[in-house]
Amino acid sequence: MRKRNQWLAAPLVVGLAGSLLAGCGSDGGATAGTGKHVVMGMSDRVLSTDPAAGYDPGSWLLFNNVFQSLLSFPKGSSTPQPEAAESCGFRDRASKVFRCTLRAGLTFINGNDLTSKDVKHSFERTLAIAHQDGPAVMLSSIDRIDTPDERTVTFRLKSPDATFPQKIASGAGSIVDHRVYPKDRLRTDARAVGSGVYRLDSFDSEEARFSVNDGYRGPAEPQNSGMTMKFYNGDQPALAAAVRGGDIDLAYRGLESAAVAKIATQPGGARDLQVVEGTSAEIQHLVFNLRDRVAGRRGVRQAVAYLIDRSLLARDVYQRTVQPLYSTVPAGIAAHKTPYFDLYGDRPQRAKARAALRADGITDKVRLTLWGTPIRYGPGTNAGLRLIAGQLNTSGLFEAEVRSVDFATYEKGISRGDYGVYVKGWVPDYPDPDNFTAPFFGPNNVLANHYDAGKITSRWLPSTASQVNRAETVGDFARIQTQVAKDLPVIPLWQGKQYAVASDAITGLQWTLDASTVFRFWEIAKTG
Repeated sequence: MRKRNQWLAAPLVVGLAGSLLAGCGSDGGATAGTGKHVVMGMSDRVLSTDPAAGYDPGSWLLFNNVFQSLLSFPKGSSTPQPEAAESCGFRDRASKVFRCTLRAGLTFINGNDLTSKDVKHSFERTLAIAHQDGPAVMLSSIDRIDTPDERTVTFRLKSPDATFPQKIASGAGSIVDHRVYPKDRLRTDARAVGSGVYRLDSFDSEEARFSVNDGYRGPAEPQNSGMTMKFYNGDQPALAAAVRGGDIDLAYRGLESAAVAKIATQPGGARDLQVVEGTSAEIQHLVFNLRDRVAGRRGVRQAVAYLIDRSLLARDVYQRTVQPLYSTVPAGIAAHKTPYFDLYGDRPQRAKARAALRADGITDKVRLTLWGTPIRYGPGTNAGLRLIAGQLNTSGLFEAEVRSVDFATYEKGISRGDYGVYVKGWVPDYPDPDNFTAPFFGPNNVLANHYDAGKITSRWLPSTASQVNRAETVGDFARIQTQVAKDLPVIPLWQGKQYAVASDAITGLQWTLDASTVFRFWEIAKTG
């Protein structure tokens, strides 16, 4: 998410081959909620209330609670299960025909029936609008959509895509009413007409208010009577002050690592707070432009890999709110390996770094600029780059410096090839190793670093795309991780953790902070 520009998780995903996946949970409508209204704050903005344009964490948080998708990720699981659908599954061995049967009696909050026509319209609309900040790129494998009756939807794909169920279980699969969402343009009224657990009652630059949708039909059971999201627009100190002072019940996304660490180590005080930690597959990479005259040299990249100390980065910059990452596929995702640890170790090795430079004919100190941007990938980004530059310089082999520019300038510089070394962050769209490899190494990838991935894109990724049983992809993804570690187009730095800080009266947060990255309003309760 999050995703193409931000680059916005989990155990093995069970395939949906053969028979249709049956639904579970209630078919009845939601009650008005069984608890109190909850107020949360976050530093992210919601960039869009229209699913055809939103591709950022804040927007997807709204989509996941206001709109239904055919499938969704249940709490604590990375296997998509029926949501608006009663059953879904591939109908062929080639993973190119995917069929869903809708639940009976689905309606939007305006009273209109939700049928297969709305599903078809929603996907075709996102693809037709193809908004630069939208999720159309995730749906590019769709060839056509058939709707033989009001409850049946069949997706015919251009090529095998075993991860298609996970893609449509994300915010990209949000279903909208064809009567009120134009097929060729976005809505601009900041309203949302969905069929999800909640309805959006109001939205502006300061807050969004939600109430429980009494007409919802699906497996979720809301534990509150509504939610208010307050937006702090990047003002992390203000967010921390708000949760400490009781202005909000919980803070999610955007607290500085130092603030989380302080709350975690100093409980109590004027207000009792809890820090709830969850799993996350958010990652950060150091990226090399392989056409750069310095960073493009293999010996330079190997030397950097031998000198980075990720443990110090996690401890001194992020106060252990992240953990060292030694692969492009993070821990908790199927097929995760540690090839960077195996090849380059976990502590600086000056002798090996020097040998790598000498083997490439480099005898002088290497002058290197590490490029960053101050906000987009978190407040610790530039501090982390400065620590890495210091590690390189301490070796006596480098003269490294850090430069930072605003995000718009940063993206343009990357596109032009101006930077030899730069940082990128990624929050996954769906919890599968494919989402940590195909976007980085396939055609028109998000790195823009001119890496020729060879067998990765010509053989191994196509092989994984056709395997509905994801257990059969482990070997290919292991080979991909090892090859990337040898070629060094990137150096993985860290894998994040999800945190929410809340008053002691808040329960259920553990069910909103799992590897699926879905923040489930309905699991949160307020007891005080």
